[in-house]
Amino acid sequence: MSFERENGRRRMMELLDKPGNRKCADCGTTDPEWASYTLGVFVCHSCSGLHRNIAQISKVKSLLLDPWTTDQLEFMDSVGNHGAKAKFEQKVPIFYYRPSHKDCALLREQWIRAKYERKEFTPAGVQEPYSAGYREGFLWKRGRDNGQYLRRKFVLSEKEGVLKYFNKQDAREPKAIMDLSSVNASFQPTKIGTAHGLQITYLKDNSTRNIFVYHEDGKEMVDWFNAIRAARLHYLQVAFPGAPADVLSPKLTRNYVKQGLMEKTGPKQTECFRKRWFALDDRRLMYFRDPLDAYARGEVFIGSEDSGYGVLPGLPPGVQGSHWQFGITLATPDRKFLLACESERDRSEWIATFQTVVERPMLPQDYAVEAHFKHKP
Repeated sequence: MSFERENGRRRMMELLDKPGNRKCADCGTTDPEWASYTLGVFVCHSCSGLHRNIAQISKVKSLLLDPWTTDQLEFMDSVGNHGAKAKFEQKVPIFYYRPSHKDCALLREQWIRAKYERKEFTPAGVQEPYSAGYREGFLWKRGRDNGQYLRRKFVLSEKEGVLKYFNKQDAREPKAIMDLSSVNASFQPTKIGTAHGLQITYLKDNSTRNIFVYHEDGKEMVDWFNAIRAARLHYLQVAFPGAPADVLSPKLTRNYVKQGLMEKTGPKQTECFRKRWFALDDRRLMYFRDPLDAYARGEVFIGSEDSGYGVLPGLPPGVQGSHWQFGITLATPDRKFLLACESERDRSEWIATFQTVVERPMLPQDYAVEAHFKHKP
């Protein structure tokens, strides 16, 4: 290796040790291995691929495998992740979703494009319509019964506090009205089978209703997502006057705590085990015949240990009928739910997830949700 190249690598390692540079500038994952030498930011391998989509603005190199000129190193030194954040993230709205490395590529790409390509969060940036409090447009929505995607008109009204959709373009009455107090939105590209797939949920008669939508334009889909978050922020500011932004921000939308296949038996525990798709949303554990079902086959509230909830590895003695051997007993004050996982790893992950929930103290609103579950027919 030439002296210049070795010197460049040593200099790059020094730059990496500067504050902020040890995490990807865009998704926050540790130990970035790439950098944009036109923007001056250090990024992870995954985000570097997204930067290549805006090659007219961002040109990336490997920190260690590519040669770096003195001028490029000096530019990286003069900007860095902290400097770029101060420039490109000056006015990110509270409601705008900042993706992490766990989020889908669509969210991360639109975050990168919003920052560096459209410069939305700089003083001269154009205010995007997702913050207007009203949005209408067409999305492809999955049919509840036949699974076909049909074009439907959606209207989001912060003033009315609702999200609604219409089955026909000229229909006067909406097919569904979703109260923003219970609306949640979560990108689920793998489950839905399209890179732009968004799952919207809301409560209907205190049961979770799922709808699945997408749009061919990734920016349009992410704008809808952030518009829902903006409208939810307005609702929460009214519902919890005086609550600080950092308290409200995590409540705008929620990602599922965990999802996946398990087997379960019925209430009598003598029935055979059946495979179900499970999704844990805060303290609601829902199970579905199919991951894209509109309604869950059942919902289980998971409270805290102090209230009689708990989780144990294994199944009670004598229980038969599970094809999968790695059992879990989920105890509630009224019933024990018997579950089975395909692998020890799956079981360990589910138990750790359940344990985190039952160890968390219940809030006043959790007790209200628990009461609804107990009074369900």
